[in-house]
Amino acid sequence: MTQELTTATVTEEHTGPRTGWWRDAVIYQVYVRSFADGDGDGIGDLPGIRARLPHLKDLGADAVWLTPFYLSPQADGGYDVADYRTVDPLFGSLSDADDLVREAHRLGLRVIVDIVPNHTSDQHPWFRAALAGGPERARYLFRPGKGADGGLPPNDWESVFGGPAWTRAPDGDWYLHLFAPEQPDLDWDHPEVRAEFDSVLRFWLDLGVDGFRIDVAHGMVKAAGLPDIGASEQAKLIGSQVLPFFDQDGVHEIHRGWRALLDSYDGERIAVAEAWAPSPERLALYVRPDELHQAFNFQFLTCDWDAERMRETVDASLAATGAVGAPTTWVLSNHDVVRHVTRYGGGERGLRRARAAALFTLALPGSAYLYQGEELGLPEVTDLPDELRQDPAFHRAAGQDGFRDGCRVPIPWTADGPSYGFGEAAPWLPQPDSWRGLSVASQSGDPHSTLELYREALALRRELPGLGDGTMDWLPAPRGVLAFTRPGFVCTLNTLGHEVQLPLPGRPLLTSGAVEFDGTSTLLPAESAVWWAI
Repeated sequence: MTQELTTATVTEEHTGPRTGWWRDAVIYQVYVRSFADGDGDGIGDLPGIRARLPHLKDLGADAVWLTPFYLSPQADGGYDVADYRTVDPLFGSLSDADDLVREAHRLGLRVIVDIVPNHTSDQHPWFRAALAGGPERARYLFRPGKGADGGLPPNDWESVFGGPAWTRAPDGDWYLHLFAPEQPDLDWDHPEVRAEFDSVLRFWLDLGVDGFRIDVAHGMVKAAGLPDIGASEQAKLIGSQVLPFFDQDGVHEIHRGWRALLDSYDGERIAVAEAWAPSPERLALYVRPDELHQAFNFQFLTCDWDAERMRETVDASLAATGAVGAPTTWVLSNHDVVRHVTRYGGGERGLRRARAAALFTLALPGSAYLYQGEELGLPEVTDLPDELRQDPAFHRAAGQDGFRDGCRVPIPWTADGPSYGFGEAAPWLPQPDSWRGLSVASQSGDPHSTLELYREALALRRELPGLGDGTMDWLPAPRGVLAFTRPGFVCTLNTLGHEVQLPLPGRPLLTSGAVEFDGTSTLLPAESAVWWAI
């Protein structure tokens, strides 16, 4: 007898204690400007997030990671911090931050906040004093220029956002900024810089946050003498080789100090590194037992939709982190990359692949990060008017593609209103009309929706004893198909553009698309994934 499967519920309960919550946590990333607007100004804020926390609990997340909400001129979406201990009025108040943390804890959610240690805002009191010739200048990387009149930059380093990584100060010296000119790099050889960030971490830990996502964790330390690279388009080299300004060995001393600080607090406070490293082995250095708890797996994020490459990336990632006793993290999208629905081809095909990739990812050993809106199957917004874009890379020559705004469009909550439930006013970036049908309200209760697929998957992940942290083994499968087993569980993924017949591996639990099966075999649809109980 042939039967169609969409979703199923298991009755097995995971009764064992959960230890090291971060080793298998599902952490939901909130881009603060674009999640929920609580005061009606068209920009997301902390009260708006607090009001929408039940969505994350219902989804099945374990923690929420918030992008920067500190006082900032917003030259780079808050990653240019003017005061690390104050909430920008755009997003609320320090009291709102405290209320959000307490409400999240009441709902059983942990809270991770961003910390930006590589650079400050050019409006930070330190940098303003540095420009005025004060002793604070030693906390940044000022250097004399080259040439007879010092009119050339000190070296050939390029900004990640395009153009030179140096800007000349009024007194003639140049200062380093690996990102926008409004983001001057700190000199981490200066003891006052290190002491200041220890104090900042303690401030937020004392308020009750459960950890930090460390922005540019591979930065901070620069090679002695600031040597030339001798190549252009340096942004394309990031993650492919060790550069004199990224992934220097000296960063690990900083992270070891922060790990000791985190361990001095109760409640398993954690840190996750945003670190671009040229190999899984170098990335694993960031998560050694005395360093950080997690590091984002960008090799997996950038992997093509190709079974062989996906398997190689999974194997290399698990081997590298396993060698140091750390879990691997899995991530498909974030606030800096094109949403994976669009990366996987867009349209129906992109969504089909994205749904399958979600089941494949959530079945792998370790921790998973979800970017807001991926549970709704949101695509990248590629037709934003130029005059509305705010990504600094978009406005600089020779930069990256500059389309980060497309993944930062405010998410839809309802099918009506000026912002589909995001707030009472038009949002800071316009939402496509098609998002009406992708809203939380539109998808809730629809067993075929992407939102319900995520809810079911996260519920099963929590209930099944074989998922989360642990081991896996690959199973034999036809070319283009991946299959692996975990205790009591099998996941199959068909990356091909046509259906594949497989022996029936067990009892079907959940599928990214309708699957036909009889008593002995199954037809795995094109670009789909299935979870099985064995």
